[in-house]
Amino acid sequence: MDLDEVLQAVGPRLRELRQERGTTLAQLSKSTGISVSTLSRLESGRRRPTLELLLLLARAHQVQLDELIDAPVTGDPRVHLKQVKRFGMTFIPLSRRPGGMQAYKQIYPPHWPGYEPEQQVHEGYEWLYVLSGRLRLLLGRHEVVLGAGEAAEFDTRTPHAFVNPGAEPTEVLALHGPQGERMHVRARPTPK
Repeated sequence: MDLDEVLQAVGPRLRELRQERGTTLAQLSKSTGISVSTLSRLESGRRRPTLELLLLLARAHQVQLDELIDAPVTGDPRVHLKQVKRFGMTFIPLSRRPGGMQAYKQIYPPHWPGYEPEQQVHEGYEWLYVLSGRLRLLLGRHEVVLGAGEAAEFDTRTPHAFVNPGAEPTEVLALHGPQGERMHVRARPTPK
């Protein structure tokens, strides 16, 4: 395929990805900062994609850039793990499937977070499995300490928080939907 053919195929691929995810042009515009008219022209092939636009769209669709341009498969089925540190924890993505269920390895440092956390709520459902260490799960009025080899699942609309009570890191395999990546809402008001 020459360069012009590759660029011609990008528009239909962008439309296909957006429709697979059930996203409107307006929603995609809001998440990328690209105008609805530019997105429409890209999808219809009336606008040639730039690297800047493709990078924004790849991030919004949670896909690799080569998937956006429908590059041929290289034969490497591995998920390339790129860890992210948030809130003092390490998150390692174990899946790349956009939308739907996501798998992560989470590493809680010793005595994390170092204080009694406020329970949070959000849409979704979570399943977790402790690989090593111990994880204290605060779930509403209940408290459970999970050890290596133990699992828990719960509706994340129930107020919840996690603590590593031990002197060693705790490693957890966690599965959650896209709602789990959204902002958490406090379960109780902040004291005045």
